[in-house]
Amino acid sequence: MENQTYITDFQLLPFYAQSDYILLATIVFFFLYMFGVLINSFIITVIYTNDQLHSPMYLFLCNLAIVDICYTTTTVPKLLYVLLSGDNTVSFTQCFTQMYFYVLASLTEDVLIFIMAYDRYIAICNPLHYQSILNRRKCLLLISGTWISGSLNSFVVTVPVSHMSFCHSNTIHHFFCDAKALVDISCAGTKEVYIVFYLELLIFGFLIVVFSLTSYIEIFRVIFKIKSKDGRKKAFSTCSSHLTIVIIYYTTAFCAYMLPPSEYSNVLEQVFTALYAVITPLINPLIYSLRNKDVKGAVLRILRVSIRVYKS
Repeated sequence: MENQTYITDFQLLPFYAQSDYILLATIVFFFLYMFGVLINSFIITVIYTNDQLHSPMYLFLCNLAIVDICYTTTTVPKLLYVLLSGDNTVSFTQCFTQMYFYVLASLTEDVLIFIMAYDRYIAICNPLHYQSILNRRKCLLLISGTWISGSLNSFVVTVPVSHMSFCHSNTIHHFFCDAKALVDISCAGTKEVYIVFYLELLIFGFLIVVFSLTSYIEIFRVIFKIKSKDGRKKAFSTCSSHLTIVIIYYTTAFCAYMLPPSEYSNVLEQVFTALYAVITPLINPLIYSLRNKDVKGAVLRILRVSIRVYKS
């Protein structure tokens, strides 16, 4: 590869690498990661073990939990290793493998969030045909297509980035192998990468956001036509959890990748990236658990059974 004629590995430089709070950062990220994995695993278990939750909405939620586990697992364990060992070296293979799975999780979550918006659109705007439109076969096709499209597009992003020449520096000013951070230290081959970036931004950024917003505009239009106050409240409650996730996810992602260059842009990019790549996967299941009666009911049933087993 052309880039290997210049350097053979990279050096990760997290925003707190020279800070006096490395131990505190290690503890915080460790507990965030463990709690995120445990709460998402718990949501998957709850949905899998409860027949009442075997519907399209919860199938998509289960996949969102799987994506969220992948999201944090691609970045946080390596970050913890860097913090604990002080060895911030990452080889080419490790770097681009991490990038591939990170982009895979990111793009898959983008598509999945749109599918969940479409699910709520059908449930509220066309409830009588909900089961026929989103039957089991179509749901499985949507989920399969989501993961396949994420895998293919991750390959499309990772390959041109791996063929850039990194002769300016081997220091990545980020806590993982981020494509944008790698472009910043490259000296050749960026033209093709920017073309890919703009296409991905158009498809997985602009178009998906527009489609999701269009779905919610139609949802609100139908909700406001409901004459009963209780009916409007019930209809809105079915989509409020997902709408909250959409707002948090896209707001933090937009801030991370659209910040104007400044003296503190590297630090701010990492902070916002940590928000949507580490914090958001943690709060997604909490939002659904706290705002969804079916999930709360299933959780309470599991807790009651566990208490009975423990007492017996």
